[in-house]
Amino acid sequence: MDIGALSMVMSQSRVQESAGIAVMKMAMDTGKENAEQITEIMKNVAVDTNVGQHFDGRA
Repeated sequence: MDIGALSMVMSQSRVQESAGIAVMKMAMDTGKENAEQITEIMKNVAVDTNVGQHFDGRA
């Protein structure tokens, strides 16, 4: 393999690696945003500790 072809292969490999890292970073950022939104939603949920404590099976 000549030097020119080797250089092209290495350059393409770097581009593919950079693209993969960029996509992974976007996915991680999206996951972090989703987790933050879920956390905010859970903070705003009112929890009634008496709900579900008793069951009246008579209908």
